Amino acid sequence: MCIAIVGLGLIGGSLALKLTEKGYSVWGISRNPATCKQALERGAVQGCGTELAQLARFDPQMVLICTPLEQVLATLAALLPYLSAETVVSDVGSVKQPIVAPATELWPWFVGGHPIAGKSLQGIQAAEADLFRGRPYVLTPIAETQPQALDAVKELIAAVGAEAVLTDPARHDRAVAWISHLPVMVSASLIAAVSQEGDPAILELARTLASSGFRDTSRVGGGIPQLGLEMARHNRQALLTALHSYQAQLRQIEQLIAGERWDELLLVLQRAQQEWQQFPVNHPREILHNLGGGNG
Repeated sequence: MCIAIVGLGLIGGSLALKLTEKGYSVWGISRNPATCKQALERGAVQGCGTELAQLARFDPQMVLICTPLEQVLATLAALLPYLSAETVVSDVGSVKQPIVAPATELWPWFVGGHPIAGKSLQGIQAAEADLFRGRPYVLTPIAETQPQALDAVKELIAAVGAEAVLTDPARHDRAVAWISHLPVMVSASLIAAVSQEGDPAILELARTLASSGFRDTSRVGGGIPQLGLEMARHNRQALLTALHSYQAQLRQIEQLIAGERWDELLLVLQRAQQEWQQFPVNHPREILHNLGGGNG
């Protein structure tokens, strides 16, 4: 199978590396000639160009759009003249509701996708073939999704070592608001709050003493600002709902501390410890392959 990947950053580059390793014919498209050069040097792709029109001579059976979220629909529209009748197209965006229905209307062989994997570093230079191994890879089919297209993307997910998770776009966006988009905003707020310490000596001491606790809770807030902006802009309502709930939890803890209600605070912390154990990332268990609401 020939697969074309549009956008060779961390996700697109990592997909290219693994699929090439698995014996697929992989072709890349990047606006940056230097990225093409790096992808070829790393052996991630067999060919690479800077124009979508070059896909016509590759004749791929599948195209993966790995551009920033705001460019997915425009990229798909620009791709249409170069697609064969049943070319499967998928994306990797972290928000699905604004993408899946209009993309499927543009191209019936579209399947919404979102690999739950990443690193603090970005770009083709940070790509790695095993980035997706054992990780969830969400697919968000809707009623109009072609079953053959869904099956083809499932095969690709298996090839890169990920676990397919099926759900609908709305459920996906609500879930990632909690576990991905809210943490970015909370983490950024933590960094901002610490940085507002008025005593320069205290601020410098805090930076010196910062260890794993601060590192773990602040890491995602120190990531790429444009990605955080995309999350907020395109998943606005679900993120606002999550932020309101989080603020209510903080107010509760603030009131317990202010009122010296230590027994109640202990119960809150004990409950948090118990709930924390339910997340597979902390206590590995088999990933559910179908979370409801999706086709297939």
